Amino acid sequence: MNLDLTWRLLKGGGRRGLLGTWLTLGAVAVSTALLLFAVAANFAFDARADRGAWRNPVPAGDGAAVAIEASRFDYVRDQAITVVDLAALKDGVPAPPGLPRFPKPGEVWLSPALAELTRELPADQFADRYPNRAGVLGDAGLVHPDELVAVVGHEPDAPAMVAARSDDWIVGKEPTKVASLAGTPGEDAEAYKALALVASVLMVVPLLVFGGAAARLTVARRDQRLATLRLVGATPGQVVAMTVAEAVLVALAGALAGAVVFALAVPLLARIEIQGGPWFVADLFPSLTDLGAVVVAVPLLVGLSAVIGLQRVVVSPLGVAKRETPPAMRFVRVLVLLAVLAVFPMLTKGTSVAIVAVALALAFLCLNLAGPWVVGLIGRITAAGARGPARLLAGRRLVDDPRSAWRTVSGVALTGFVAGFLGLLSPDAFTTQSGSPQLSVTAPPGQVERVADQARERLAAAEVTATVESRERVVVAALGSSADAATVDRARTALAGLVPGRTPTTEADEQRFGIQILDDIRVGTVVVLSVSFLVAIASAGITAASSILDRRQTYGLLRLAGTPLEVLDRARRSETLIPLAVMGGGAILVGVFCAMPFMMGSISTVGVITLAGCVVAGFAGVIGAGAMSRPLLRSVTADPAPRPD
Repeated sequence: MNLDLTWRLLKGGGRRGLLGTWLTLGAVAVSTALLLFAVAANFAFDARADRGAWRNPVPAGDGAAVAIEASRFDYVRDQAITVVDLAALKDGVPAPPGLPRFPKPGEVWLSPALAELTRELPADQFADRYPNRAGVLGDAGLVHPDELVAVVGHEPDAPAMVAARSDDWIVGKEPTKVASLAGTPGEDAEAYKALALVASVLMVVPLLVFGGAAARLTVARRDQRLATLRLVGATPGQVVAMTVAEAVLVALAGALAGAVVFALAVPLLARIEIQGGPWFVADLFPSLTDLGAVVVAVPLLVGLSAVIGLQRVVVSPLGVAKRETPPAMRFVRVLVLLAVLAVFPMLTKGTSVAIVAVALALAFLCLNLAGPWVVGLIGRITAAGARGPARLLAGRRLVDDPRSAWRTVSGVALTGFVAGFLGLLSPDAFTTQSGSPQLSVTAPPGQVERVADQARERLAAAEVTATVESRERVVVAALGSSADAATVDRARTALAGLVPGRTPTTEADEQRFGIQILDDIRVGTVVVLSVSFLVAIASAGITAASSILDRRQTYGLLRLAGTPLEVLDRARRSETLIPLAVMGGGAILVGVFCAMPFMMGSISTVGVITLAGCVVAGFAGVIGAGAMSRPLLRSVTADPAPRPD
């Protein structure tokens, strides 16, 4: 019976009632699609870490070793190549991921992108480094589709498998006896997973706030309708059941629509380059269990939010029908925010990434909790200082319903928190290499002059002009100021294998991984801010339209009383822009405060520019969203006899 009545009320709401339903559905669809993206990103980094784990060997116990594994980095055309050196200690060693069998001594297997480079570049610039190519490495052994990987087979006593290597990110991993090639995720993979978790919190919390706010769209219309039903005899249980049914039905349709939008967008999302390349599309698709959990959780969140907002209707339907102002909110909301900010530096000092993520989520949620109280205070100040009807109407509206006003600006305010947090942490670029390119390699103790002589001979045979000299244990080949990328790669190829297990590197090579991490942080910042702004603009536009629908009777009566439409529109803009300026600025300061424990050195120029751009984009987005709802305001005030709902 309740479900049937709910369906009839949904259909019988008229054209504008259905518009409110569509607004809620759209808000839930946007929230679901972006929430799936945030969830999928974490699973995608997990998948990358698992596929790359085999390159990080775990030492075998006594007598359990079946192979020797080592890794190093090579370079071509300013791109890093991961080289995995393998040697079998017995027959029947299982094949590495992506290979049909364990590589024989002298065999080389290349990833598809690396094999393509061997065909594109002259042999003396690259292919001669890897003769005896046996085949192509499959996707199971690659972190991303464009990754450059070479797997080289050796004899167990080959120099490359016994020579010492320094265990750092430039040279690679020491030769290690392993019992299997299962390996473990590397430090870089764990770092990216940690960054993904923090980024997810920065995206998910505004999404959850937006999803919860979706249940309160057209809240005045629904409260009036349900209060009327209570006054004519409906029980509290029936009112709650109808509210939950209406909210969950609309939210479920929106969640399914959002899941479809996400599925269609995955091929485009897979082109975002992080950690050196794009994504396998399958990595960004969550499992059916995770997909189902999100699609079910979002409607439940919306239903719960709708029920929480029913307290006035269930307890005092007459108060809602008479349009009584709800009780004022308490200052304890602000005290909670201040308490969380006071302990935030302690929560994030020397703790795990999970605790940092929880601390950020708490700061986010407390900011959202304090927002309506501050908006109410802003309204009282605005009304007291009003010098015109538009400003007075805006101030009185903020005092009357600060929660509704906060819902309109909360998206942009929370985005200000994200921008303030990421702005200070946005890194500046590395200093670029100056002067002529130089290739350097560390020689074994006592062999510096021999290595230098061999380097001269190899470079001369390759017709590469260079000055070779030794500096303590390092042999340096200066290629001259006229050396281009092709000359550098010819020199790399000529010097390949000069010192077993070590690769000649330039200064740029040694900075390459740091540059990549900084680039990835910038890309991640752009992605997080893009998601945040999409939520903010969608929230501002949808809630602005919903607010007009909620107050269409009030707007109509004001128009009948002679209030010009322009005054109503200015009042509507003021009740958005005034709290936005205050709360947006406050949220940015809170974000900056939360970022201070993580700062490394001075504030970056990139961060300041990012922050300024976010402020401009936020205000422009809210103003644009408000302008789009102006025709709706004109429409609802055109009725000379507005009817009550």
